[in-house]
Amino acid sequence: MSSLPLSGTCVAGWEHVHDAVLTNFAAGEEVGCSVAVYHKGQLVVDLVAGWADRAKTKEYAADALQLVFSTTKGVTATAVAMCVERGLLSYSQPVAHYWPEFAQHGKGNITVAQLLSHQAGLYTVERPMELDEILHWNTITAELAGMAPLWEPGTAHGYHAHTFGWLAGELIRRVDGRGVGQFIQEEIASPLGVEIYVGLPEALEHRVVPLLMGQGHDKPKGPETEEAKKTRELIEQFMGPNTPGGKALSLSGSWTGEGLMNRSDVLRAEIPAANGVTNARSLAAMYAALQHPVNGVQLLSSAMRDAAFTVQTPKNEPDTCLIGPTSFAMGYMAASEFTPYVGEGSCGHPGFGGSVAFLQPQRQLAFGYVMNKLADNLVGDSRAKTLMDAAARCADSLS
Repeated sequence: MSSLPLSGTCVAGWEHVHDAVLTNFAAGEEVGCSVAVYHKGQLVVDLVAGWADRAKTKEYAADALQLVFSTTKGVTATAVAMCVERGLLSYSQPVAHYWPEFAQHGKGNITVAQLLSHQAGLYTVERPMELDEILHWNTITAELAGMAPLWEPGTAHGYHAHTFGWLAGELIRRVDGRGVGQFIQEEIASPLGVEIYVGLPEALEHRVVPLLMGQGHDKPKGPETEEAKKTRELIEQFMGPNTPGGKALSLSGSWTGEGLMNRSDVLRAEIPAANGVTNARSLAAMYAALQHPVNGVQLLSSAMRDAAFTVQTPKNEPDTCLIGPTSFAMGYMAASEFTPYVGEGSCGHPGFGGSVAFLQPQRQLAFGYVMNKLADNLVGDSRAKTLMDAAARCADSLS
């Protein structure tokens, strides 16, 4: 692995994470990535490795920025929690208390907690929408406010893959006055000295590493195994275009197209569930700052963090969109069989293709991982698991 570009820092005692990076590359699973770990409020791992392109002609730069899909949701959840701690929002209040138009079609009693925990029944839009409508904040939020819920609110939960961000972001806008991207920049990223953008400035586009999609794995492929065939068939059955999951992920067919998430207009828009642009160091710092001061800034009190991390969905309740049981707190995805992270108490969010970031307060462990090569999964990426498990082993050995 001597030819692998690898830079950054790894404090003594955290070598397992460094070795896990090498393991992922040796297995042919990576092209370029960054991984960062905070422990007890200190940055102990900050590594960047690999290449920005599949041909390996350009190194993955130390200042690279990466689109992280639904890992963005954890950042948006943090912004909402900060509004709650400041008294601008209450998890127990109806959404319509802050956003009167939301009360249409029987949604008047949906609480902020239900909205954040994917129980509102607004996982897609009712009509086909053009891309410019989706990217226009007032148009998409008005569309959602004018919808009838797709189930009786509070009786089920289902992953609001895209709509979560506009719903949560509009709450922030209503009570704070700033758009969610501006709030994140001014209240989270800048105070911590990190880079997290929801609505990427055009001047920074050159630093964004393009996503590598639809080009297969680097390892040779043999015949499809029976297990792989069963998995593929299950995905097609439960995530097809006319299923709740398929509609949630595609906004009922409105959000489709090869290379969509590499487009400049998509990166510049505010899509607080899916188009955060950041790096591992910044994500880990944000989660660390939910428990300890980072750069002199602690984003939430311990009581507020505990409230934000409190699971809202019934134990083992199947997710209407993702089929299997999922566990949601106040916008964060909590530890469960679907997203185990490093065990009970972990809270954060994964993103399509492999990225993930979370905090486990018991271990005082905050973690971030981003990459340019997308795996064919929503969660459960083997690369991320290798890295997370390594981080947990190191934390335990030092406790």
